[in-house]
Amino acid sequence: MTTLRDQRVTIVGGGMGGLASALVLRRQGAQVTLFEHAPAFGEVGAGIQLGPNATRILGEWGLLDEVIARGYRPENLVLKDAITGEVLTKQSLGREFVERYGAPYVVIHRSDLHAILLEAAEREGVELLVDSHVQGIDDDGDGVVVTLADGRTHRSDAVLAADGLASLTRDRIVGDAPVASGYVAYRGTLPETRGHGNDVVAWLGPRCHFVQYPIRRGEMLNMVAVFQSPAFLRGETEWGGVDELDAAYEACSPEVKEAVQHLWRDRRWPMFDREPATTWGDGRVTLIGDSAHPMLQYLAQGACQALEDAHSLDVLAARTPGDWPATFGALADLRQPRTARVQRTARVWGEIWHVDGVARVLRNELLEQRDVEDYRYLDWLYGRGVGEPAAQDAEDRRALLTEEAAR
Repeated sequence: MTTLRDQRVTIVGGGMGGLASALVLRRQGAQVTLFEHAPAFGEVGAGIQLGPNATRILGEWGLLDEVIARGYRPENLVLKDAITGEVLTKQSLGREFVERYGAPYVVIHRSDLHAILLEAAEREGVELLVDSHVQGIDDDGDGVVVTLADGRTHRSDAVLAADGLASLTRDRIVGDAPVASGYVAYRGTLPETRGHGNDVVAWLGPRCHFVQYPIRRGEMLNMVAVFQSPAFLRGETEWGGVDELDAAYEACSPEVKEAVQHLWRDRRWPMFDREPATTWGDGRVTLIGDSAHPMLQYLAQGACQALEDAHSLDVLAARTPGDWPATFGALADLRQPRTARVQRTARVWGEIWHVDGVARVLRNELLEQRDVEDYRYLDWLYGRGVGEPAAQDAEDRRALLTEEAAR
């Protein structure tokens, strides 16, 4: 497909969303330049979960086999009570799950998924530039000029800002600020998984939770602890320090408390999101990925939604080649309701995970009563549309997306 062969596109940000967008536009023939502010490409963190809404897309792009080869396919999603250790509910990720949604559930190291997207973009001929600090974006109606910190300028027909939670472009288009959740994450990995099973397991506790699962073909154990910071509640500017970590899990089961000892203690990730934005773009400039819809991680959808953005961009750019205001307007119209729902649901799910007292008892009872074959709460997220399982093939999905965009 070469519908964009006379178009020049600039992408600001070399994370998952930026690379995925660069890949699909380059495959349509666009000349794509991607600016990354870091001195080298890479991802910081550890494991990432990819639901079938994301792996279907990776399969369509020809990347799923490599993702599975570098990642791991867990057997179940399991929720446990962090205090008692009892199983509350589980979801099988086996054959029925894969058949229903058209793709598997995969967990992978963030750096491995990033490398797969980076390598694919390189193979397609995307111009990838690091240590490039974008300071200004000016849309003059006929094109867009990007100005770098060193004074260089770069002109193109369109700009996609994939510069994440702290997006400077979002400051210009939306003018809002990140919202602190008061929760902080600590991560870690272990070089072996013996005795830890083949599942994604989340222990839900009062004002805290702990998640672990195998990655890298089952040869490494990924762990993440998330807890509410007392310092944040006191209004302090510095919060979530390592001095709060052990105390947050004092009431948890011995299994959880022991696992917390293996986390990295020299870094932490305070958790922020933003309010859903009703505006994503301005003329030939648009937000995409985390810059458009940063979300809390309770649904494991940050990267998944960025891949969905790129997939929708691919379809819409082919419908209106070269008319970037129309393409970007359609992208926001199509994607904003869904990403806003994911953002809001992630917040609610985080509250449910972290309740205490009577609310914890009621939550546990509801989860324990759940039928393990009940997909009602998954179809909207993993299926092809609200309440619908996945379309069976790529052409069905593209036809559905085009139909939805035309409404």
